[in-house]
Amino acid sequence: MLAASVPSTGVRAQAAHPEMVVSTEWLAQHLKEPKVVILHVSDKRSEYDAGHIPGARFLDTKAFIDHDNPLNTELPSPEQLKDAFEELGISNDTRIVIYTTTWYPVAGRAYFTLDYMGLGGNASLLDGSIQRWRSENRAISKSSSNSNANDAPPVARGSLTLHVHPEVRAHLEAAKQASEPTSATRLVDSRPEKRYKDGHIAGAAHIFWEETVANGSKDPTLLSPEKLREIFAAQGIKPDQPLITYCEVGLQASHVYFIAKYLGYNAAMFDGSIHQWSHMEMLGLVPGETPRCPGGGHACEKPEKMQ
Repeated sequence: MLAASVPSTGVRAQAAHPEMVVSTEWLAQHLKEPKVVILHVSDKRSEYDAGHIPGARFLDTKAFIDHDNPLNTELPSPEQLKDAFEELGISNDTRIVIYTTTWYPVAGRAYFTLDYMGLGGNASLLDGSIQRWRSENRAISKSSSNSNANDAPPVARGSLTLHVHPEVRAHLEAAKQASEPTSATRLVDSRPEKRYKDGHIAGAAHIFWEETVANGSKDPTLLSPEKLREIFAAQGIKPDQPLITYCEVGLQASHVYFIAKYLGYNAAMFDGSIHQWSHMEMLGLVPGETPRCPGGGHACEKPEKMQ
């Protein structure tokens, strides 16, 4: 059973940016508004064809994730991103609602991409994703709104003026600086507890992305802002502390980046994550539960061997 739905006002208003999350009720009321574009994010077109929220447009993960990059999961060029989202009918004044039928952090990755493009203020995640929509017996469509479909009129191409925000994308040097004991910026490891204990970047707090939702990808309803703040505070993260999230390749970290922004943190995401840090650069990781080596220093750090 899904967690109780949280209204878009009231409890959600306790967040610094409540507009970053919309409820199924809100979406149902705005389905036919011309400025609202719903993005069904997946790496499988078959999932979209099997059933999607009426009017939703299929966004293939390959359109905004570059898997051919040596860093594995990276942002394509701004020009490529502009073309991909304009093709879906997105313009500067579009209200974008994101959900996914694949692993839930992919929805956060789509938001991170739009935020990088300067469209974060226009974008929201659908709370509970399509799982909640289905559980409430809301309408599901198999008619496509994408321009390459034969059973629907083509989507009019959008027009975007990009305002790229490079500061939301942390690079290796920024992660190195954040790992130093004197840094005011806190690293946040978004992976499962076992992966954190196997080895994490020095100084990193641990917030597994699933801790922030009701039940992982099965029920990605967000916890209340109050509970989310408690999770951050339990890791010693201060309300005004700059954060850099990371994970394996930048997916789980995108979700925690979203949560941090939702709560009002000054956040960035280390796109290279552990893949770049340890597998490519062979930089050391701290094993165990503590953020740093016992007694300080780097004596316990060692690079992780690729599986």
